[in-house]
Amino acid sequence: MPTVLVTGAGSAAAENLMRSLRRGDPALVLLGCSEDRFALRHSAADARYLVPRPGSRAFVRALCGLVEVRDVDLVIPTTDVHVTALSDARSELAGKLFLPARRIIDLCRDKYRLTVALRRRGIRAPKTYPITALGRLEGLFARLDNRRPLWCRPRIGTCARGGAAVSSPDQARAWMRIWNEMRGLPIRSFTLAEYLPGREILCQSLWDRGRLVLTNTFERLSYFGVDNIPSGVTSLSSLAKTVREPGVVDLCRDAVRAVAPRASGVFSIDIKEDGRGRPHITEINAGRFFMAMTAFDQVLEHSMALTYVRLALAQTVELDEQYDGVDDYYMVRDLDTEPAIFHADRLFDGIAEPDAAWRRTRRSGKGATRWATSPKTARLTK
Repeated sequence: MPTVLVTGAGSAAAENLMRSLRRGDPALVLLGCSEDRFALRHSAADARYLVPRPGSRAFVRALCGLVEVRDVDLVIPTTDVHVTALSDARSELAGKLFLPARRIIDLCRDKYRLTVALRRRGIRAPKTYPITALGRLEGLFARLDNRRPLWCRPRIGTCARGGAAVSSPDQARAWMRIWNEMRGLPIRSFTLAEYLPGREILCQSLWDRGRLVLTNTFERLSYFGVDNIPSGVTSLSSLAKTVREPGVVDLCRDAVRAVAPRASGVFSIDIKEDGRGRPHITEINAGRFFMAMTAFDQVLEHSMALTYVRLALAQTVELDEQYDGVDDYYMVRDLDTEPAIFHADRLFDGIAEPDAAWRRTRRSGKGATRWATSPKTARLTK
């Protein structure tokens, strides 16, 4: 039975991934490691290991020792930090990783470099400029045809950190100064791009030496905690659904092949539609799955997480269809709960909703209204 080590154990990404792997193959031995002892204690891994901070030599030494002692077959990263740390240690962990090439990971990590590379190859991506000085914002607005709003974000980061729609050079300056002064983000780390107002589509894809093996697509419908975020945007889905978007899959396939002709591993791609409904690539997360989308494995024909493990272990994977797309399964997420998946036909089963057929009779002695339900209606009763 293969032994798999998942980094970031206890986090949403790691626990969602391990749940999917257990559903796909209960025989897998799933180990978890993390530098956060509190999150680690929360993990449902078969065994949990505290490791040093990723990016340090101590992290690599600890991981190599753990791989040897527990006879680990595969190490799976769950965050960009872990992807980078494992990529840097690929010589010490040879045969235990299934990652894109280092140069591809580095390219995709820098959203500005990636956008430039895609546009040079004719792949649709938002027109983007780096910000070199606050005094040049008026010129950048003009180069972007003075459209309002524009999208301002750092070149590197996750969860839409530091991103916002800005409607004027003064607003962009104020936004970047706040992040610079309060969070230490350099002004020169930001970019300014055309704003895309349409749907947000997510595409996960698995590749093996340049061959697309499996892909699926989702639409992000709402986010966590937007009332407390000035931009109103994160990449943390609180509600998402499966969608069939063959045109998006074609765009993503072309994008990965353009930047990584011999791609291997997982590529998770963010797409945003413009005002005319045309999809654009906004970022590519090379080497890891989306935090929550592995939860959909339970309703798709093929488990993306298990297929990843099989490819990584050099097992034969031959699927009839590369695109595993279905419509209308919804994922509902909240803090401290496991993501739940419902088909649209069952999304509101068992939920009572006030209507004209309801009538009030009397209240109980404690003042609480009692409810009774029938298969098709719900009403107030004695």
